[in-house]
Amino acid sequence: MKRKIEIVKTLLDSLPFIKKFYGETIVIKYGGSAQINPDLKESFAIDILMMSMIGMRPVIVHGGGKKITELLAKLEIKTEFRDGVRVTNEKAIKIAEMVLSGDINKEIVHMLNSHGAKAIGISGKDGEFLKAKAKNGGAFGYTGEITQVKAEVVNNLIDEKFIPVIAPIASGEGVNHPGFNINADTAACEVAGAIGARRILFLTDTQGVLDKGGNLLHSLSEKEVKELIKNGTIAGGMIPKVEAALYAVDKGVEKAHIIDGRIEHSILLELLTSDGIGTEIKK
Repeated sequence: MKRKIEIVKTLLDSLPFIKKFYGETIVIKYGGSAQINPDLKESFAIDILMMSMIGMRPVIVHGGGKKITELLAKLEIKTEFRDGVRVTNEKAIKIAEMVLSGDINKEIVHMLNSHGAKAIGISGKDGEFLKAKAKNGGAFGYTGEITQVKAEVVNNLIDEKFIPVIAPIASGEGVNHPGFNINADTAACEVAGAIGARRILFLTDTQGVLDKGGNLLHSLSEKEVKELIKNGTIAGGMIPKVEAALYAVDKGVEKAHIIDGRIEHSILLELLTSDGIGTEIKK
């Protein structure tokens, strides 16, 4: 009986957060270990189903760079990065689309639907939902920058109670254009801003933002983030993560969360508990 009472207390503790996010759109950038480890994939699917069942409107944007690189290597197609950005040649964009839209996207949709969710997979090419131009004037080949998001494509799916699962491939100009490979973090931010999402969560392989003593910083303002970058507290691979979070907030998202996707049920722990498990970034 004691255990049953504790379960009910836990549910009651989450009630204010359920009320807060009821009817709200939440974008999840899905990547890292959470996208690879079987137990974490299972946990992710249950979290998304739970979000949907308690009235939230989840939207998933996924990456897949590692799988793209692995397949390119098998096909003996050279992978090139400049300043940490993938250079996507004509062969590579076809592989990227095949992996992102055909393989990973459908796997996520099937995983969610097998748990009872109502997920549907799309890429930015569907309905020309995402339009893009070449990044830096074509310096990175078919790696692109988003120029337009047709919010109604995703919002219509949400209104029909679907959970959109988005592959970050965008349309280019012209009938024969192969499209553009888009950084998944950037795509998630653009989508979140365009569809009026209240929150965006980035699933990563890090705890969140840490201070110089290694302690988790639970909440940061834009000003504080910039100060922490300036004094070297935020450095290395964390810089692009916080920059993506700041970009989302700049696009109108209330808060962006950097959370540890290696923890089971990390999404629910972040959204439905008072302390959360990661770092929230706000204006």
